[in-house]
Amino acid sequence: MHSFRPLLPPLNFITIHYAYFIIIPLVSSLVFWASSDPKFSISYVDSLFLVTSAMTEAGLNTVNLSQMTTWQQVLLWLLIIIGSSIWVSIWTVLVRKHTFEVQFEEIVRKERKRQLERRTQSLTLLPITHRLRTLARSRTGPDGSNITSRGQHPTFNLPVISQPSDGRPLSAVVPPQREAGPQPELPSLSRTSSRHSHGHDLLQVEDVASADAERDNGGNTEHIAFADDLRAGSRSTSVAPSGITTQRHFSSTDTALTRRSYLGGRKVGRNSQFHGLTSEEREELGGTEYRALKLLSIVVPLYFFLWQFLGCISLGAWIANNLPQPALDNAISPWWNGIFNGVSAFNNSGMSVLDANMIPYGSSYFVLIVMGAMILAGNTAYPVFMRLCLWCSLKILRLVTYPQDYVEWKETLEYILKYPRRVYTNLFPSRQTYWLVFMLFVLNGTDWVAFEILNLGNSTLEQTPLGSRIIDGLFQALAVRSGGFYVVPIPTLFIGLQVLYVIMMYISVYPVVIIMRNSNVYEERSLGIYGEDPTYSNVLTRPVSRGQSSSKAQSFSRMVRVAFAEWYGVGAAPSQREESRISFISHQIRGQLSHDLWWLVLAVLLIVIIETKHFLEDPVTFSVFNVVFEVVSAYGCVGISIGLPTAAYSFSGGLYPGSKLVLCAVMLRGRHRGLPVALDRAVKLPSDDMHRVEEEDHRIRRSMSARRPSLDNMGTV
Repeated sequence: MHSFRPLLPPLNFITIHYAYFIIIPLVSSLVFWASSDPKFSISYVDSLFLVTSAMTEAGLNTVNLSQMTTWQQVLLWLLIIIGSSIWVSIWTVLVRKHTFEVQFEEIVRKERKRQLERRTQSLTLLPITHRLRTLARSRTGPDGSNITSRGQHPTFNLPVISQPSDGRPLSAVVPPQREAGPQPELPSLSRTSSRHSHGHDLLQVEDVASADAERDNGGNTEHIAFADDLRAGSRSTSVAPSGITTQRHFSSTDTALTRRSYLGGRKVGRNSQFHGLTSEEREELGGTEYRALKLLSIVVPLYFFLWQFLGCISLGAWIANNLPQPALDNAISPWWNGIFNGVSAFNNSGMSVLDANMIPYGSSYFVLIVMGAMILAGNTAYPVFMRLCLWCSLKILRLVTYPQDYVEWKETLEYILKYPRRVYTNLFPSRQTYWLVFMLFVLNGTDWVAFEILNLGNSTLEQTPLGSRIIDGLFQALAVRSGGFYVVPIPTLFIGLQVLYVIMMYISVYPVVIIMRNSNVYEERSLGIYGEDPTYSNVLTRPVSRGQSSSKAQSFSRMVRVAFAEWYGVGAAPSQREESRISFISHQIRGQLSHDLWWLVLAVLLIVIIETKHFLEDPVTFSVFNVVFEVVSAYGCVGISIGLPTAAYSFSGGLYPGSKLVLCAVMLRGRHRGLPVALDRAVKLPSDDMHRVEEEDHRIRRSMSARRPSLDNMGTV
């Protein structure tokens, strides 16, 4: 066993993902096959193809879904859900959160203790209703002092304090009267923080001044400080009437700015790498990342389920009340039609229980707009929508609460928005998010305009009213990159638009993947630029210098290791060169092309060889272009198909079983080209050496930057 261990793929995110998408379809294909009515009427190869297509979100079907039993349709519906990239990311966040709790029990314990202390403090009302509630519930105590309705803190008559010249607000609190008496003399002033019922910090001052000063002033000392100094956690000055000046020391755990001062400036490197942190700062950083994972473990599932629930309900209700006939013609419940199409749209599968897919709804604006929004929200625009949700939540929280309330929630949201790739794969910094939005407009706009222009003179589309043709073009533009639905028969489109669709299906994953790899915290390591990475030193090939010989055994071993290097993710190449950011992007594109093309060429070659008989019998239907279109659609996990002239299912349904098995492998491979590399901080399990990796990367980067001028000078000599 030990002799075969070096040849086995490593255990990481990529290999676990492959195992998940291999085991589930194999098991579910047996269940699907046995659930046919009549028994085994759908062949096992078709069963395996259908469950693989549903699980990988490819959306191709070799059998009309309307001919299946209800349980088989439900099984495909469930596979579409659990094969979604968002579903996988939810479990990634949950596993990392659980591992964090196991590996860093001390950090988690302190974090929970801090949260418990905050919960025991009095809650602050919303700023809008606070004054009204305070005025309505205030009452007078037996001693004549004002006491709030909660009865927690007495309110004292504060002296009138003039506004400082710089306009900063002042914070002043006068403690209650004390009995005069000898007090021990203390060198400095200490302070503890508690919550005032109005949401302001109440300073509880202990015996701090000398006994003489206290006697002279009747035990009263007025303490004045700037409010922004309190927030900053710096040392502020307390002024007593006697002229005594003392200093107050704020605990680092009481002010947000002090705790988070290391999150900016010189301690943050490229792609959100932290370096030069003390052990206390690392512990604080770990607590912040743990809270970020806890928040994401709630927000992402809510996003995932609410979008599908609301979308399915709205589609089902509209179809059942406005256009139920297409579903009834296929012996399908209109409600089930809306629910299935909603889930298929959000997860970008493209499968439909209707034989005609979305063609019957070509003039239904509501259905097309809702499903188009779900297509964007579930895949290509998911990072944009998720960042928008978090950003809006932070803005609303700041608007309806006081600055000192819900501080940890605000800090956590700020941390996720500023350093998203440290905690989540499908959330990007603001600049990369804007670039993704730009690419969405460019690519989808190109498809939309091309649909309208390249089909001029198409007699089939000219029969459609202008308004419907415009909305159909928009929906088809959103669906062609990953949605998989078609609102017009693809064979009726002109050949130029069909070729454009092949290109768009192929590059559909590129914008998100390139941003994901480019924003990776360990980007240089994932590209193999840092040779000191122990993970890659034993796996990736090292270039052989000139004059160095290599035995045949070493060459074979190197070839095997290179073959298994893909288990670290697309673009995780063993390049050892020093690169710029633009070179990183070009490297990712070259890596993606080399990862894709040979699979596509091999798949097309095998299918054409297997389908020789079909080609000789009907060269038009089984043309090479139709084969290429189907292979690219399967590899891009899109689901659009040229189809067959005599059937409503995909072009794959007319192929031999051998070709269907090849397409199953293509769909499986294509589902994994949009994944982050294994060496991605957002998918790696938390461990003690993660901070060491960041410190090492910073040291190497500084060393490389220092050598660059000397190398440039040598090149000019």
